Amino acid sequence: MTPQAALTLLAPVSRAHEATLRALLDGMNTAPGRVDPNNALIPFARFDTLHNARLVVLDDHTADDLRLHGVTPPRRPLYFALLADIDGSEDEFLDLLVIRAEAGLHTLFACCEGYQPDADLRGWLQRLRVRSSAAYVNTRGRTVQQAREEAALKRALDAHLAAEGQAYKHLAPAVVHARLRGFVEGERVAGRLILSAPGPTPPAWYVANLLHLVGLPLLALALSPLLALAAVFYLPALRRHERTDPAPVMHVTQAHSETLALAEDHFVTNQYSALGSRKPGLLRRLSIVGVLLAVNYAARHLTRRGRLGRIRTIHFARWVLMDGTGRLAFFSSYDGNAESYMDDFINKAGFGLNVFASNGVGYPRTRWLLLDGAADELRFKDYQRRHTVPSQVWYKANPDLTAVDLERNTRIREGLMAPTLDDTAAAAWLALL
Repeated sequence: MTPQAALTLLAPVSRAHEATLRALLDGMNTAPGRVDPNNALIPFARFDTLHNARLVVLDDHTADDLRLHGVTPPRRPLYFALLADIDGSEDEFLDLLVIRAEAGLHTLFACCEGYQPDADLRGWLQRLRVRSSAAYVNTRGRTVQQAREEAALKRALDAHLAAEGQAYKHLAPAVVHARLRGFVEGERVAGRLILSAPGPTPPAWYVANLLHLVGLPLLALALSPLLALAAVFYLPALRRHERTDPAPVMHVTQAHSETLALAEDHFVTNQYSALGSRKPGLLRRLSIVGVLLAVNYAARHLTRRGRLGRIRTIHFARWVLMDGTGRLAFFSSYDGNAESYMDDFINKAGFGLNVFASNGVGYPRTRWLLLDGAADELRFKDYQRRHTVPSQVWYKANPDLTAVDLERNTRIREGLMAPTLDDTAAAAWLALL
């Protein structure tokens, strides 16, 4: 199994070069929201391990919301972010990125503070790396290559059945399965189809994942007396904050909504980037750090394959704490439009959204971190839309495939690899076609 990784690079933008950077990013698109996969700066199509990439100027238009808590917003950098969801390790991809897009990277990052044209680019990018506080992968181990091969398999089967469907019409499901296996084997021998075997799991990743699986619960168990004592003070303080923290009604502007809409709904999958300030105080700092530890553990070890809670439409997601823990950024790629995406969270994972977002300034009131909050639908949608940041450049390796498509294609391949199926199993498999 080839695991996936989430690369995040954050560089402070030189205000003198902000307009230049934005113009460069716009030039990587053929139209708003439509990247040129072969653009001159970063030719995304040349990276066969790249699922998604985005380039975004993280301009926080909600920074002044901190004044609701009587806090003067600190001066924070305007960040340029490069994010990539990839097969394999971050180091391997970063090496490849420098090799294949060195000139473009120099051009883009020349707009950032601290850039030196004569410095070692690979070393400088390494210093820009920021670790995700939590990350989610829809199906760990499904590579870009696998997704493309399985999509080609589905197209070949569809075309074959469209042309030869009458020959299969009165056959038993198990016989149809056997004959389609024979057809696919013939296509593979002829070189028209490739179905590569999965790569080996890197031993270092396997060991690290196992240590994380058992290490965090063991640490929690060891600290349980202290955690129980802390809870005696934490829970009443949390409830007091929830009752008294400002939760004003703040509507998203029409202009901001229209700006976001320009980059959305061009494909079956959309991107989502959001940024907001954490509520001030030690309690909220501890809350967000602890919550993201739990979110990361659950996303890594407890979620069902292809599902974040009951949500099936998310391909990748990551939570990134910035400026210490002063701000939280959330990035995801999902199927459908923004409205349906928020409805999914409200109806299927509202409590999960509340536990981290309720620590953000201006979020609808919650109870005990889990309750209410996103259930206040109109205020929640205004909150999330206000904090959404337009992504200037967004690339997806398979823009026409939803998460459900990818899962179905994998199931088709797995069923096809079975030497034999009885009629019941074969009929269920044929239904996927």
